[in-house]
This record gives sequence, structure tokens and C-alpha cells, in this order.
Amino acid sequence: MSVLTRDEAQTRAQLLDVHRYRVDLDLTTGDETFESTSTVRFTARAAGDTFVELKPATLHSATLDGAPLDPAALDGNRLPLSLTEGEHELRVTATMRYSRTGEGMHRFTDPTDGESYVYTQLFMEDVQRVFAAFDQPDLKAVFEVAVTAPDDWTVLANGITERQPDGTWKAAPTPLLSTYFVCVAAGPWHSVRTEHAGLPFGIHCRRSLAPHLDADADEILAVTKACYDRYHEKFDEPYPFDSYDQAFVPEFNAGAMENPGLVTFRDEFVFRSAVTVTERQTRAMVIAHEMAHMWFGDLVTLRWWDDIWLNESFAEYMGYQTVNEACSDLFPDTWIDFGVTRKAWGYEADQRPSTHPVAPDPEAVPDTASALLNFDGISYAKGASALRQLVTWLGEKDFLAGINIHFKRHKFGNATLADFIDNLAAATDRDVHGWAEQWLRTTGVDTLTPRLDGEGLHWNLTVDRAGTRPHRISVGVYDRDPSGDLVLREHRELDVPQDAPAALTGPRPALVVLNDGDLTYTKLRFDEVSAESALRGLSRVPDPLTRAVVWNALRDQVRDGDLAPADHLAVAGAHLAEETELALVQGVLAFARHQIADRYVPADQRPAALATISGIARALLRRTEDGEAPGLRLTAVRAFVDSATTPDKIASWLDEGTVHGGPELDPELRWRILARLAVLGATDEAAIAAELERDPSATGREGAARCRAALPDPEAKAAAWSALFDSDDLSNYLFTATAQGFWQPEQADLVSEYVPRFYEAAVALGDRRSPAMAEAAGRYAFPAYAVDADSLALGERHLADTPMIPALRRKLVDQLDDLRRALKVREG
Repeated sequence: MSVLTRDEAQTRAQLLDVHRYRVDLDLTTGDETFESTSTVRFTARAAGDTFVELKPATLHSATLDGAPLDPAALDGNRLPLSLTEGEHELRVTATMRYSRTGEGMHRFTDPTDGESYVYTQLFMEDVQRVFAAFDQPDLKAVFEVAVTAPDDWTVLANGITERQPDGTWKAAPTPLLSTYFVCVAAGPWHSVRTEHAGLPFGIHCRRSLAPHLDADADEILAVTKACYDRYHEKFDEPYPFDSYDQAFVPEFNAGAMENPGLVTFRDEFVFRSAVTVTERQTRAMVIAHEMAHMWFGDLVTLRWWDDIWLNESFAEYMGYQTVNEACSDLFPDTWIDFGVTRKAWGYEADQRPSTHPVAPDPEAVPDTASALLNFDGISYAKGASALRQLVTWLGEKDFLAGINIHFKRHKFGNATLADFIDNLAAATDRDVHGWAEQWLRTTGVDTLTPRLDGEGLHWNLTVDRAGTRPHRISVGVYDRDPSGDLVLREHRELDVPQDAPAALTGPRPALVVLNDGDLTYTKLRFDEVSAESALRGLSRVPDPLTRAVVWNALRDQVRDGDLAPADHLAVAGAHLAEETELALVQGVLAFARHQIADRYVPADQRPAALATISGIARALLRRTEDGEAPGLRLTAVRAFVDSATTPDKIASWLDEGTVHGGPELDPELRWRILARLAVLGATDEAAIAAELERDPSATGREGAARCRAALPDPEAKAAAWSALFDSDDLSNYLFTATAQGFWQPEQADLVSEYVPRFYEAAVALGDRRSPAMAEAAGRYAFPAYAVDADSLALGERHLADTPMIPALRRKLVDQLDDLRRALKVREG
């Protein structure tokens, strides 16, 4: 199959003006394939040759202006067209394959009740798996979609759908959309419908999840309505589509997709088991993120994929900011969670060999395969951090004024980085173009370090910068009171680089925190006195967002080899049991468990690391016995289970169905415990089968696959490996679950023979399945536990010598860089 190049897209855009698609889909022809007919009306501005894209099981017929085209002319995914100047109509009829990998038209049968569901995910170039299209973002058109579906199904689409007298479903014509935004979701949905601001709103899930959606419907709809209203306060352009549906769909590859009028979410956001408030906050942020795309991405769309950050960075920033503003009664400070979890994703991505600017040079994104690689922590978290810094520097009033100019000038069209910066510049006297060059066209992370000079009551603060970007920061200056608490003396606003040192009046501060408030994107270091105060008094810092900034600084120091992993664990042990901010507890424990314990400490020190984490969990359990902090208690239970080195305690919880003092075990906790027991060799196939009979849901099947792959038995490992790489029967989610269970640090000797087998197997899988599955293999099936020089050398040889698809190569580049970093941290 040929990937579309930027040059080809520009040539085709100069030739064609696409007006309208009529798409007819028949979903009643079986479980493996469906029928697709697309009729495209367009104008050729001159005579010339071009092509339309399609990936059919069988191409039945194609006509251009009524004249038949030879189906045998289909070359890979391209059907050539020779055009005269003027109006044309292309009609293509084909049989298409359903997907089991979350790409194109994904089909899922719910093991709970046997009901089937289908939905489209047409991002980048997967529209070709559903219907013939001129598949590039700057050839927008009106779409009319009609669907033939089983009698008991409901069909959702970008516009309001109605069932016709002949039984088909017809969706209202859309405004001008890019091809990758077309969406259909069909099945026996459970729906909750309402109206807001004169528009129909709906939320939908598969029937087996109905009780869980109903339990959360008020919250989901309240968040949706609050964000909708807040965006209408921010944006001059009204919501541009005829309805707002949100469908929670099974086996979804992303968190969500911003299809206009029909946003699709992974249905793990319909919570079957107990969750913490931060997990609910994450769902709210994703709702807000996808809604922001209705303007930035859908109303105004990138021209080519080098500007993907215009979609994702904006939606990421606006998602957190809008939940913070519109849903503060439910979620008081979303930026804490962003700082301690999401932002770390950006820092890590930006320090790998695969880093790229937030806004890469167009030549760096020559085709769709390379564009797909940029959906990463840089385009999301770093870009959102850059926008937050821009708002700090520019002021929110001018920022929103520029945004609204952008919407007005480019609505229902396409725009570039240059357009965006010009529109921001139109709203301010500041040098936005210069800011963009320094922030958006560069790579890497700056590091800021405070330096204090003086004595007595007079001190000068200088911020040393390793890097090139300007920063507007808030500096927190803290003193220690007689009780040992750290008390804020003042916040000082500074521009870095500084024109002159900042004068501080009073005794030498106990702690100076640069970027207090987390308004810029940078690594931080401490002066000597502040470093000691941070390590000894972190839990005494009054503001949780400040504590998040300090924890992030300590995390970066571990990753950079400037703080021993054992020292980080000691700080966690000293302070985390007193922490009141749930997002911090979750973030720090996750780093301690999955980075420090699994990768950064040598194997002989791992039991001690796990014991420290278990000790923190026990302290949190003691602290939450009164039931007043259920989120902290649930977090502690999860951490205790995941860090258990002996099975007795967690096995007793599973037998009794409850943790002493609560909570009772729901499906998520039961599968979590069983998975840890499998790793420890304290369960067997009979127990897994019994648990699956107890919970025969889709997530139950994933839990069973994870547990079976985690059993410390040669036959279990061989069966899991075969399921992963010797056949293509596993769906995307079952593949991921099996891969997650397979590699375990406790089973290093048992699985060592599979380490050299991984690369050849992953390359072959990527070649025969899809980019999504190749990425899953690189992310989840990589032997991350094998932190040793031989494993690194083996991976580097394969990268140098083995051709592989870009999605897999990029993932392995990142994995091997993480392995290289882990080795350096271990070496001290």
C-alpha cells in the first residue's frame, strides 16, 4: 500500500475541488465484510491525472461520469483517474473488511450478551478501509451517509440520523469536513438523551454497560454542558454542528476521537468498578479536550500533518483549563494532575532521539507514515505546556482574541502554523513570531537553577538557564516556621533571561521554587539549601501544585542520574503517607513502582524497593481506615497489590472478597489481585477460568488473558507467545492484555529465551497486520524488564540492520533509549 506524500497532496489539492460525498454502507452482509458505495462529486480545475484511495476486500465496480473504470487498475490502495477540466462524478462499489484492530470499521461482539457493534475510526488514512475517498485533510467536502443495519440496531453519525421507511438510516448532510472526521457507530446501543442550548445531546454505550453509564450519566452530561457553555463564552463562533453525541465504544485505540457531532471514546470511561476522583477528572478532561476540537481541528483543520500540534496542543491545553474553570466544584485543580502525570510524558518524549519540534518543519513530515509518529507527548503535553506559557506571557484576553480571529478567518477551511501565528499577532503588540520560533521550532528541555548571593537580610536571586527559550515564571520563596512547616514569604514574577538579579529582602530563604505554579515547560534544579529543604520537608510545602513542581524536579533528577533511586524512594517513604493530594500520591507511586522498582534499581535491590512501596501503601491504608478518603484508600490497595512479594495477604483478600476495612473487591480489584498472584506463582488455570466464569465480560476476557500470560510456567509462556506472534486472531485489546502479562521481572530466567526472538517476531507482525498493532507490539510486548547491556546491544543491532514499518521503528527507538537511560541510572 502506498502512503500519501505531502507533495502528492499539494498537487492533488491544486487540481481538485471536492464538493460532496454520498456514502452508502450495508452492514447486514455478515460478520467479516460489509458493502460500501461512495459517490463523489468534484471539479477538476484542469485536465490531469490523479487517484482516489481505497483498501477493499473486493473492488466490484468504478465509474467516472458514467463510464466504467477497470477494477484491475487498482494499484495497492490507489485507483488512477484521468480527468478532463470541469465537473465530475465518481462512483465506487466495493466489499470492505471489518477490522479487529481499531482501524477503519471495527467490529466487536460483546461476550457478555453476544450483541455486536461496529464503529469507524478513520484517522490519518483509514477512511480508505471504509469507502473510496480523496483522502487528505485539505480536500473538505459535504458528506451524506446512509446505512443499512440490522433491524434492532441504532445508527449514529456526524449529523442527526433518522430511520427511513425502507429501514435504512440516513444522516443529515454535514458541513464541510475532512475525510478523516466521518464517523458511523451502529449497534443495539443503550442511549441517554437530553437537550442543551437547543441541540440534541446524547451519550451511548453497549447494552451490557447500561447500568454503569446510567450511574454516571448525570456527571458526564453535566461536564459536557458546562464545557459547552464555557467554550461559548470563550469563542465567538458558535458550535458548528447539528447535535452532540458521545459514544463509548469497545476496543478503541486512542482515548477518544473528535469526530464532529459524534465523539467516540474508549468505553473504559464507562466505569465498571470503583475509581478515584482523578480518574473521573481524566474523563472530564477528555470530554473537554474533544469538545475543544470542534473548533480547533474540526471547524478549522490543519492543511497537512506537520501542523497536528494545532489540533492536539490546543485541545490538550483547553481541556485542562476549561475543566478547571467550568467544573471546579467537581475537580478543584486539574493542573496538578497535568503537572505530575501528563507533563512527564512530554518531558520524556523530548529527551529521546526521536524528539521533534512542537511545530516540525514541513519537510520533516513528508508523508502520512511519518506524520503518524508525531502523535506523542510533544504534540500533546509539551505543546499544551507551551500554550500555557504563551497565555502567561501574552495574557488570556489577547490569546483568546487571536484565537477568535483565527476561527473567523478560516472557519470550515484549513490553516497552517503561519496562519495561526499571524492571527495571534493581529491581537497583540508582542513579538509572537519570535516567540513561536523559540518555542515551537526547537527541541529539548531547558533547565532552570536558582543561585542566591548575599548575606544577612539582603540576597540576590539569579536564575541560571541551560537552554535557549525565554520563560515567564513565578518564583516561590519559602521560610521555615518554628513547627517545621514551610511558609510562603512571597511569589515573585520573573522573566528569564533576567535583565538583573532579583533582590530578596529578609533572611536567606529555606526553599526557592522556580516555576512555582507550573506555568512554563522546563526542568528544575535547586540551590543547595533548597535541595535539603525539599528532601526533608516536601510534605510541609503548603500548596499541592507547588509540591507537584518539587516532585517533578526530583523525578527528573532520578532520570538524569542526579538523585539516586533509593533516595527518591526514601523521600516518598518519608512524605507520601502524609500527602493529601490524590493526584500526587498516584503519580509518585506509579513512578516508584514502574520506573524505579522495575527498571532503575538492580535486581538485587528490587525487593527492598517493593517493600518501601508496600510500606507506603500500608501507611495510607492505616490513615484511611475512617473511610473519609476512599480515593486514597483505593490507590493504596492497588499499590499494595501490585507490589506484593508474597501472596498470603492479597490471596486472603481475594478469598474473602474484601479488603479488611474496605473496599469490597469489584471486578477490577479481583483481576488485579489474580494477576499479581499469577506473577508470584500462587494461582493456576483453574482459578483463572473460575474468575472468567464469574466475570465473562470483555474486560474479564482481557483480565484472563493477562493472568494466563503471567503464569510462571513454560507452557503458559509458549502459549502466550504463540497467541501474540504466531497468529493474527487476537484483537487489539486482547493482544495488549497478553503482552502486559508476558514479561515480568520476577520471571527473568523463564522468559530470557524470548528476548532475542522479540525483534524478528515484532517486525513480521508489523509487516502483516497494521501500524496500530505494530505500535502495540513495540509498546507492550517489548522486553522492558531486561535492563542489561546485552539486551541494549541486541536491540541496537536490529534497528541498524532490519527494515521495519515506521510505527514500530519509532517505538523501538524510544524503548531502547529508555533502556539506555535505565542502565545509566543503575550505574550511578
